[in-house]
Amino acid sequence: MSDTARNFALQLGSLIALYISLAAAIAVIFAVITIAFPDAAEGYWAYDSAQSGIRFGIASLIVFFPAYLVLTRLSNKARRSDKGSYTKVTKWLVYLSLVVGGGILLGDLVAVIMTYLNGELTTRFVFKALALFVVINAASSYYVKDVRGYWDKHEKQSIFYGAVATLCVLIVLGFGFSYSDSPSQVREMRIDTEQVNDLQSIEWRIYEYYDVNGVLPETMEAAFRGLEVPEARDGRTAYEYRVVDGTTYELCATFAYPSRGDMSHGSYVAIDGMKAVQSWDHGEGETCFERVVE
Repeated sequence: MSDTARNFALQLGSLIALYISLAAAIAVIFAVITIAFPDAAEGYWAYDSAQSGIRFGIASLIVFFPAYLVLTRLSNKARRSDKGSYTKVTKWLVYLSLVVGGGILLGDLVAVIMTYLNGELTTRFVFKALALFVVINAASSYYVKDVRGYWDKHEKQSIFYGAVATLCVLIVLGFGFSYSDSPSQVREMRIDTEQVNDLQSIEWRIYEYYDVNGVLPETMEAAFRGLEVPEARDGRTAYEYRVVDGTTYELCATFAYPSRGDMSHGSYVAIDGMKAVQSWDHGEGETCFERVVE
């Protein structure tokens, strides 16, 4: 590979890793702001979306930011050893990336303003706009100096700039980890959701049995008529089914965490074709849901 092609590849890889890292850092910052300043006008989905944003941003930063540091270091070394090749091929690439990347980041700013105009909390808007301004200014100022050859003459300052950027990323990661659920929590909450799905399946079978026989089944096994009955996940306490009276029964399960937000769902289809809306909100530990067959 010629020096020109090598320098081009290093610079291109460095810029790709940079903009992925910037997008990941912004995703984490925005998600942390969303969780730190909850909005009563949003549903529980906003929290779940923010949690996903934090996890994706953290994973991206852990992979791409170190890659950016390494590729930038190699690119700078190659430039100093073969400045002519750098000037001819890779300098225009930096300018082009500033235009494209800057446009994308400014587009994010437009989205932040639009969200504010649509009713987002003023506090959120201020912090998100400030975060975007800092990120855009830091990245653009570094590369404006870069194409002017400033870092060629001030190598130690370039290293210091990289150290400060690393510190900022570590701070972002720290906030991200502190505001995100742990992997074990995420797993347990996913199991909670699957258990609600199991209970809905059991409820449907009980309703179907009642529709055919006119009475509630004595056991869950009777309702499933030979089919496999859902079992509690991951060694948790077995699901319980209890008949209260001729048309009322209870379904019980054990949950690791309280449900977030409104967990009302169309649980079954009545004879007239209408869906009956039931609440599946639950607390931590054993929760029983009372159901009345219409």
